[in-house]
Amino acid sequence: MASRNHSSVADFTLSGLSNSVQLQIIFFVLFLVLYLMTLSGNLLIMTAVHIDPCLRSPMYFFLGNLSFLDMCYSTVTIPKMLHNMLSEKKTISFNQCMSQLFFLHLFGGTECFLLTAMAYDRYVAICNPLRYHLVMNHKFCYWLVAFTWLAGFVHSFTQAFLTYLLPFCGPNKINHFFCDVHPLAVLACSDTFFIDIFIIANSGMISLTCFVVLLFSYLGIITTIVKIRSSEGRHKAFSTCASHLLVVTFFFGPCVFIYLRPPVNYSVDKLVSVLYTVLTPLLNPIIYTLRNKEVKNAILKMNN
Repeated sequence: MASRNHSSVADFTLSGLSNSVQLQIIFFVLFLVLYLMTLSGNLLIMTAVHIDPCLRSPMYFFLGNLSFLDMCYSTVTIPKMLHNMLSEKKTISFNQCMSQLFFLHLFGGTECFLLTAMAYDRYVAICNPLRYHLVMNHKFCYWLVAFTWLAGFVHSFTQAFLTYLLPFCGPNKINHFFCDVHPLAVLACSDTFFIDIFIIANSGMISLTCFVVLLFSYLGIITTIVKIRSSEGRHKAFSTCASHLLVVTFFFGPCVFIYLRPPVNYSVDKLVSVLYTVLTPLLNPIIYTLRNKEVKNAILKMNN
């Protein structure tokens, strides 16, 4: 593998979402509004979880962490994208590009593991409710969140380090609105086959691990729900995990499409990336507040 000393590119140019000036202005206003809504919505949930005594359960502890991750995750890409929409030179330095890639995968990888931990939390709550508070105690929850950050760090460091090793000799135009592994790999001026294999294997290992835990968690949940005799009991049990299922689908679906394939740029990639970098962090607080009476009541009490 080549070292950084073999790279001559000092900065990159981001192509953005469109070359049309009119569309860029429209996109700027749209994404600015969506970003402000994302920050305010997730900050509202974090505040409610922190100050309301009714939201002291592990589920809301994880929800508060998810909101923090969504704020960070969207902040990695959207401000730079907004800045470039108003700039003639849409450049980003090599180091800034690597930093953006690292933090994108840090927060994204951590969120993957956190959503998996939230599925396990719902599994214990529904399938073993009598031992729920014994299993999901405060110490275990803190350790679980710490593990998600550690796993996210290992993933992001691996992705960023392997990309950093690639030699870039030109061209330096990234066909995307942020720095990511695949758009950068296609610009490398050497054979990237083995690095591509490592990158895909790293993403694949995370996806497989999370998928297996999610699969067994929800198989157990569905089996338990089916055995509940009353329709009211089944509805209540299902409603506690329906929001999480929606969030998992919105987050994992686009990520699997983008990262579990060779580094080839498709025209639809930018649109798919908008889904998980812009819309998913915005939808998470909406999904959880609309389907959760306790969160809605906590937010209403804050506003009164």
